[in-house]
Amino acid sequence: MSNYYGEELRYHFGRMDLTDAVAVLEHDYTEQGGPSSYDDAVDMYGTALEFVGDISANFIAPRAAGVDTHGAQFESGDVTYAPGSEQSYRRLADAGFAGVIIPRRFGGLNFPASVYVMMIEMVSRADASLMTMFGYQDIGEAIANLGPEAVAAEYLPRYAAGDHIAAMVMTEPGAGSDLASIRLRAYEDDTGQWRLRGVKHFISNGNGQLLFVLARSEGDVDGMLGLSLFACHGGDRVHVNRLEEKMGLHGSPTCELYFDDAPAHLVGKRRQGLIHVLSILNHARFSVAAQGLGIADAAYRAALAWAQEREQFGKKIIDMAPVANLLLDMSATLQSCRSMLYAGTQWLDLRNKLEEKIAHMRSAGHKPSSELRARFRYAASVVDLLSPAVKYHVTEAANRICYDAQQIHGGMGYMREMPVERYVRDVRITTIYEGTSQIQIGASLDLVLNDTLAEEFTRLADIEVPEALADLEKDIKRIRGNFDAAVAEIRSRDDVWYRDAAGKDLVDMYLAIYRAHLLLTEAVESRSKEPVARRDITQSLAASAAQLGRIEAGVYDDVSAVRDLLT
Repeated sequence: MSNYYGEELRYHFGRMDLTDAVAVLEHDYTEQGGPSSYDDAVDMYGTALEFVGDISANFIAPRAAGVDTHGAQFESGDVTYAPGSEQSYRRLADAGFAGVIIPRRFGGLNFPASVYVMMIEMVSRADASLMTMFGYQDIGEAIANLGPEAVAAEYLPRYAAGDHIAAMVMTEPGAGSDLASIRLRAYEDDTGQWRLRGVKHFISNGNGQLLFVLARSEGDVDGMLGLSLFACHGGDRVHVNRLEEKMGLHGSPTCELYFDDAPAHLVGKRRQGLIHVLSILNHARFSVAAQGLGIADAAYRAALAWAQEREQFGKKIIDMAPVANLLLDMSATLQSCRSMLYAGTQWLDLRNKLEEKIAHMRSAGHKPSSELRARFRYAASVVDLLSPAVKYHVTEAANRICYDAQQIHGGMGYMREMPVERYVRDVRITTIYEGTSQIQIGASLDLVLNDTLAEEFTRLADIEVPEALADLEKDIKRIRGNFDAAVAEIRSRDDVWYRDAAGKDLVDMYLAIYRAHLLLTEAVESRSKEPVARRDITQSLAASAAQLGRIEAGVYDDVSAVRDLLT
């Protein structure tokens, strides 16, 4: 039997340092039913990853094609899942994985985000559409953290048991990523009960029983300060108007919802809904990146197997240089994306647990030290950059890998009988939902221009590099030089349109520096990682020269005249 918790994931899990985050998560290992030490926790996480890898490979993956064919169904206002979706989710839930990051007191496992995101990658490799049932547990975590406790106690135990499905209910017609424009109304009736009225659309699993809703609670306040978050049980006051007909993820129902004065409970602070959501989105972006990575991993493996078997002109196509080059790029990209993703999730865990520690100290009447507060602020700034930037980079890379995998299959890759055709359809949404790539670039750009990772670059560069890798160390400095020159050019222009149009180049260059440092560190630790580091860093250097050239040559000068040029 195969297991999706393979060598690469074991490698990254083995390198994780979650010491500080887990100590806060487990209240210094005093929580009843929890691990007794960090080593005990790590053993527990490793066993869980092994278990999810087995379920993903041997139970979920064999059902994925049937789920895609059958799809979610809608009849007379009721939504039903494909049988394979229900069976797979039930298998995960029965094994205890419906509440991976939900606190133990509500029936969850109380695991850190990094371990959970790794599970999302494996589940998505098996069946990408199942991720939207399994991968929205940050909703439960948010309700537990934001409170009130009574609301969490009402909603979370059945969710953690796998009896309820959750949905993030944000998007509205005309609002899209502009969440401050949301109009769905929340109001208190004569009894003080909160109720919701209005329409939401593009809601994955909107037929679920735990709806996490962003709504306008202050009717006379426009913009973000008029919004609050609510938990809603769905039921007969929430109607599914229709299911969207989608390109991919057929097993995941995407719903248009009408809230008919549906009863709900306020979560977190009133008027702080969008602020709460922006924090939750940090986790959601990493989850979508993991989904894209899982799909891309499946596509790469399918392409590799095909290239090793397919003969043309009297030889295996893997022995043709253009095909071999594609496969090498795909493999190196997968590995470099994992390095960025799991570095990012460790920062997420640290940021969230430092925030939790500070809150606990203040509630107990203790003043957090200036060092602790400074450490939290830095971790928060790193996450604010890496969350959108990693989501952008990994999902775009995943789309390229799936495209190339289909290309390697030739004509057969276009046929429904080959799984790579499904991977191409499923991966496409990852650059769109939870914020498009363009939104993520915009969210990253100011932090990139402010050199947010400078301290992290210095830390990563403070390693002893052997002579055999010294050329890569020099290449990283040259990439940095190209980035600095590009920033200088942008600042000299003092043109917002030009800066934003060049944003993709700037973010790509900055991520290349970060990724190069991560990969060089890995290559120093393990010579088996040198080929990936060498390919990625060499290509990044060439790309950075081209990116700098575009910025200095003024290729984006015409963007501000778009209305004249495109009429």
